[in-house]
Amino acid sequence: MISGSMVALVTPMTNSGEIDWPALKRLIDFHIEQGTNAIVAVGTTGESATLSVSEHCMVIKHVVDQVNGAIPVIAGTGANSPTEAIELTDVARVAGVDACLLVTPYYNKPTQEGLYQFHKLIAKSVAIPQILYNVPGRTACDMVNDTVDRLASIDNIIGIKDATGDIERGRELIARCADRIAIYSGDDPTAAELMLAGGKGDISVTANVAPKLMSQLCAAAIAGDTVETQRINDQLMPVHNNLFLESNPIPVKWALHKMGFVTEGIRLPLTVFNQEQQPILSQAMQQAGII
Repeated sequence: MISGSMVALVTPMTNSGEIDWPALKRLIDFHIEQGTNAIVAVGTTGESATLSVSEHCMVIKHVVDQVNGAIPVIAGTGANSPTEAIELTDVARVAGVDACLLVTPYYNKPTQEGLYQFHKLIAKSVAIPQILYNVPGRTACDMVNDTVDRLASIDNIIGIKDATGDIERGRELIARCADRIAIYSGDDPTAAELMLAGGKGDISVTANVAPKLMSQLCAAAIAGDTVETQRINDQLMPVHNNLFLESNPIPVKWALHKMGFVTEGIRLPLTVFNQEQQPILSQAMQQAGII
């Protein structure tokens, strides 16, 4: 089972918006050195919505090749078209990823039966471990626990990234499904609480800028060490919160730029982090000992 701190990796770009391959290599090396437990490539934080299909596939292959088996690689391969999701998932399988992360179909607003059939089709079509991804705040689509429970019985559906931030809902998921799939947090401010309740890790934005601390936090929480978990989480909470001052990944890309890893490059319709907000995030990073 993949567990621990799984970074939702940014896709670094030049100031003109092209993928910055040397910067991507630096980030991957940084995460391996700092103890990140898995890399999630080309998810929402990786600007999957504005990468072309060929770019999407190239980033996946580049990450797999660069990681070279050091830690697991999870590829974001979701789409609101089942055909595209199947194609991307199969490309990721061939590239050698360890699992795929499939977001609920955005904009379509499917029924719960539609969500079940959609994810069942992808799971049956591509023989690779798959992780469901529920983030209704961005997709306008909410996969309820009953639907997750049904999907958890499909052999190669191995987990869910629950980015609702609703701890009671997460506790219910753990009670109902943890014997069949891993429950991962996708919400940094509430991730520690979910892991202490039985979650197996955090697919994390904060891990981009604080990989060692996030790895330590996840290890403590999964082990049930409440005191150490609380200590690290208190240290990181200002960062957790302020990385969402604007739409992700706007702030985290700026933070990585400030740390010297990437340029400020980002693709429209997202724009560079507002200058008025920058001191707030900078102060949070200083408080956490990141810079």
